[in-house]
Amino acid sequence: MFEALVTLCLLSDPGLCRDALVVGGEAETRAGCEAKLAQVVVPQGRWSTGQPFCAPRGAALAFEEVAPGVFVHSGAVAEPDEANRGDVSNIAFVVGREAVAVVDSGSARWIGEATWRAVREVTDLPVRHVVLTHMHPDHVFGATAFEGAQVMGHAALARALADRAENYSESLEGLVGAEAFLGTAAPDVTVEVAEQVEIDLGHISLELEPWPRAHTGTDLTVKVGDVVIAGDLVFDKHTPALDGSVLGWLAALDRLEGQGARVVPGHGRPVLEMTEAIAPMRRYLEVLRDDTRAAIAAGERLGEAVEHVAAGEGAHWALFEAYNKRNATVAFTELEWD
Repeated sequence: MFEALVTLCLLSDPGLCRDALVVGGEAETRAGCEAKLAQVVVPQGRWSTGQPFCAPRGAALAFEEVAPGVFVHSGAVAEPDEANRGDVSNIAFVVGREAVAVVDSGSARWIGEATWRAVREVTDLPVRHVVLTHMHPDHVFGATAFEGAQVMGHAALARALADRAENYSESLEGLVGAEAFLGTAAPDVTVEVAEQVEIDLGHISLELEPWPRAHTGTDLTVKVGDVVIAGDLVFDKHTPALDGSVLGWLAALDRLEGQGARVVPGHGRPVLEMTEAIAPMRRYLEVLRDDTRAAIAAGERLGEAVEHVAAGEGAHWALFEAYNKRNATVAFTELEWD
C-alpha cells in the first residue's frame, strides 16, 4: 500500500521539516498513488510545502476493538513532551457499513495522520465525521488531517477554540517540539451540536450529547450501543483536570452512570465498566468539593487552601502534583460564592 506525502518545513527554520500525510492519495501501487497526486489537498499554514510524492504507507497508531466496530487508542498517561510527541489522550473511531466517524484526534496533526492510517488498516470507507469531545488541545489538534470530514463539537466549542488556539499552539509546540507539531493548526468546527443528535454510519448509529458545564464548558459524549465515549468527563489513572464546574461535573457523573454499561475514558485504559470508572471520579470530586468548602468556611485564602485541598487523594492518581492545585483553584473560585 502506498500513500501521498508532502514535506513541510518551518518558514522560520527551513531546515526543520517532516513528511506529512496527505489524505486521499492511498493506493495499492505506487502508480495508482501517483495518479491521484493532482487531486490531493496539501495542508497550508506557517510552513512551506514541497510537491506531493508517494511512498509506502507509514506507521499507524495502535487501536483495540472494544466493541463491534468501535476501536480505541490509549495515549500515554503523561504530560505531552518530546518523548511521547503529544500522544497522551485516548482516540476512538467507529466503523459502520457506509462510513467512519473518528472521536477526538490527539495533540498534533501527526497523530491525526497516524489515526487515518489505522482506519485504513480496518476499512476503505470514507471518514465522514470527526467528533471532538471538548476544547482541550490534546483532543482536537489532529483533526485537520481528516480533509473533507465534518468536524462536530459542542455549540460552544468553536468560540472556545478561537479564544484559546494561539496559546494552546504555543504551549504544545514548546512541550512536544517543533518537528512533532509541524503542520498542526486548530480545526474549524463545521457542525455545532446544541442538542442530542444522531449520526447514522450504516447499521451503527452514534448518539451525540452536549453537556452543561462540567469538566469544561464544551463537553460532548458519543454513545454507541452500550458504550459511551466520554472524552474527559471520565479520567482513568490520570488525575482529573477541572476546567469547568466541580458541582456540574458531579451532576454529569450521576447522569452518565445510567447511560451505558461501559465507558471509553479520555485518558487511561481503552474501556472500563461504567461503575468501575465512575466511582473513583466521584470520590475525587466529592473530596475536592468538600475540602474546598471546609477551607472557605474556615476563612482560608485561596493560596492557603490549594496547599491541602484533596491532598489525601494523591496516592490514587498519576500526575497529581501537576493538576490538583489547579483543580483546587477552580473549585475555590466556584464555591467561594456558592
